[in-house]
Amino acid sequence: MNTTYSNDQISSWTFDQLLNLGVPEQAATYINLLVLITATAIIVYLVDFLARKIFVGTAQKIAARSNTRLVEYMARNRVVVYLARIAPLIIVVQAIPIIFADFPTWVSPLMKLTDIYLIMLWIWVARALLRTGKDFLKTTETFKDKPVESFMQVLTIFLYFIAGLLIFSTLTGKDALTFITAMGAASAILMLVFKDTIMGFVASIQVSSNDMVRIGDWVTMEKYGADGDVIEINLNTVKVQNFDKTITTIPTYFLISDSFKNWRGMQRSGGRRIKRSVYIKISSIRYLSAEEVSRLSKIQLLKTYLEERQSEIDQFNQDNEIDKSLLINGRSLTNVGVFRQYIDAYLKTHPKTHKGMTMMVRQLEPTTTGMPIELYLFANSIVWVEYEGIMADIFDHLLAAVKYFDLEVFEMPAADDVRSLHFNPVAATNVRFPMAETMQN
Repeated sequence: MNTTYSNDQISSWTFDQLLNLGVPEQAATYINLLVLITATAIIVYLVDFLARKIFVGTAQKIAARSNTRLVEYMARNRVVVYLARIAPLIIVVQAIPIIFADFPTWVSPLMKLTDIYLIMLWIWVARALLRTGKDFLKTTETFKDKPVESFMQVLTIFLYFIAGLLIFSTLTGKDALTFITAMGAASAILMLVFKDTIMGFVASIQVSSNDMVRIGDWVTMEKYGADGDVIEINLNTVKVQNFDKTITTIPTYFLISDSFKNWRGMQRSGGRRIKRSVYIKISSIRYLSAEEVSRLSKIQLLKTYLEERQSEIDQFNQDNEIDKSLLINGRSLTNVGVFRQYIDAYLKTHPKTHKGMTMMVRQLEPTTTGMPIELYLFANSIVWVEYEGIMADIFDHLLAAVKYFDLEVFEMPAADDVRSLHFNPVAATNVRFPMAETMQN
């Protein structure tokens, strides 16, 4: 009763001041409500500002003196911010009976809303603490390679379930066990009716918790024709705007059940992979004579390499008394080996290749289309148009450079190649087909 009297006294004082100013009684009631709400909002803002300053400042001082990064992770995951919100909430709880002293029917619903907010606030604190624990455990040797994320997901789902029960109990005024009993009886029907929604909800939690997809990510899901940027993620679907400006809609749970490619790692790295081969005609591969090595030494990128390599080979052949009248004896340079070395040197000096990532020129297993010389490297641009230009520039140069090494690029015969063959009709009439003659006899 004392509290009620105090509340009425405060509300009545502001109401009387408005009446003294000549405000009509009916209007004064609502103006009084507006004044009290405004005053409370200002007080709440000031308390929130001071609480954050005190909490965050204290956390920063503790983090500076602490030998562990636990406090730093707490600040990063907003644990301190959520705790600081308790102080203004207390002010709101105390102010509601004062503000709505003239509207007593509003007090109970508003108090329920503050109770729900308090429940959610503690859930946010608990979730932030779980994230802090996850980040901290990942820095330890014991849990560095353990699936900590999975355990945290289970605990997070459990927290939201508890929050749902408490909110239900707050709104209905009934025991949480009543809700659990009712849900148990209707669970089969609910799962059947809301199957897609439940699957989408679970998938959304997993996608969010694992940070699998974000809005703006470039994803590729060939099975569903998706290749573009994610523009929307909701409970049931993920919308992808393809590069041809079409929209592909993918059920959210397909991101969990099926495989897809997220290019975020490539975009963050600042480099995009180039993996393409030049197919060399195997019959054009051969050893190089001393004169040819001397000629290739005029290529600036190969001069130092050829001088050192040829000196090493000559020393080996001399020490082992190798007969070099045949190039197959001993050690010799090959045109394809020198070409590989040229590609490697060219890529290392190219201004558009990423020097901090893997760069390799390798020979793959020969096939019916020739021997592949594969380039495995990264362009220093992730922009699609620039990337295609860099890759084209590299291979334009290499395809033009092949002839300097007396190599040929393999290609299937074209119609012009067939027409260029000289056809001798007399010789064609003298061709014998023994199998046909046998069949005739």
